[in-house]
Amino acid sequence: MMSGSVVLVVEDNPLNAKLVRDVLLSRGYQVLEANTAEEGLVLARTRHPACILMDIHLPGISGIQALQELKADETTRDIPVIAVTASAMPMEREEILEAGFDGYQSKPLSPKALAAELGKWSV
Repeated sequence: MMSGSVVLVVEDNPLNAKLVRDVLLSRGYQVLEANTAEEGLVLARTRHPACILMDIHLPGISGIQALQELKADETTRDIPVIAVTASAMPMEREEILEAGFDGYQSKPLSPKALAAELGKWSV
């Protein structure tokens, strides 16, 4: 882990957002938060986080649509985007990874698994 790395969390559920924020802060990350994919896209483009944790089911555009926008934009295409979702069925997981996400974490989040996933990306 690179202490102080900025992680953008795009999550519309306040309890889930708090859990992710607490886990990240306890491990020395800086946290940016967005409640919608649209807000997340603005933050990604203006703040260039080291990694994005993206919920799939969001109000407005979905996490998958947001990912497609991020990957199409040369200023954000290299940021690892990890799906964080309650959609944990094997077919759903496969669809999410096929959509182009760099990683996958199911809810409820495991702090250890999240730390390991971030470690894969040297974040």
